Amino acid sequence: MIDIKDFVSDVPSFLQTEAYRLPWRVVADLEEIIKRMLPHFGPDYTVKNGIAIHKTATVEKGVTLKSPVIIGEKCRVGAHAYFREGVFLDSSVKIGPSSEIKSSLIFSGTAIAHLNYIGNSIIGRNVNFEAGSIAANHYNEREDKRILVRFKNEFVDTGLEKFGALVGDGSRIGANAVLSPGTILPKGAIVKRLELVEQVKAKI
Repeated sequence: MIDIKDFVSDVPSFLQTEAYRLPWRVVADLEEIIKRMLPHFGPDYTVKNGIAIHKTATVEKGVTLKSPVIIGEKCRVGAHAYFREGVFLDSSVKIGPSSEIKSSLIFSGTAIAHLNYIGNSIIGRNVNFEAGSIAANHYNEREDKRILVRFKNEFVDTGLEKFGALVGDGSRIGANAVLSPGTILPKGAIVKRLELVEQVKAKI
């Protein structure tokens, strides 16, 4: 069975439970996970209205943060970025201008360039998304919108209609590439510019 720890090194303690081995369970509960974490931050964080920002982080002008949000040490969030429905940024994450992040965890050293969308996803450490690349989270075009994932030639029904991608450490996603809902990428994966990753085919 798929396990986050096979894709992301040094998984934080709040995910090291049996309930959260499956990535789609994590993103489904992410708002509540973050809310439980907020009261435990020390003086290195400024915590207000459900938003925790490390004092070494930089948040540029025009950024919209809808709680709950955690922005870790030495992160940089570019102008006019938009966070909603539960966002966790680990240390030294870079989010470029005008990117949207929804219900996602993004781990240390990862860079999301600019004009990107990351929806209901878990993005590992030291991943790079070039400009305009997308982790899509919903099958607008399908009649049956439930999201299945493919792992080791087996298909698993997540039971959800919104789940984006699990992207392993060190992966590289090219400009204007699209990860279809339910994409699972191992550590060190490379997605070419303009590529569509669609691991589970279904009738529309």
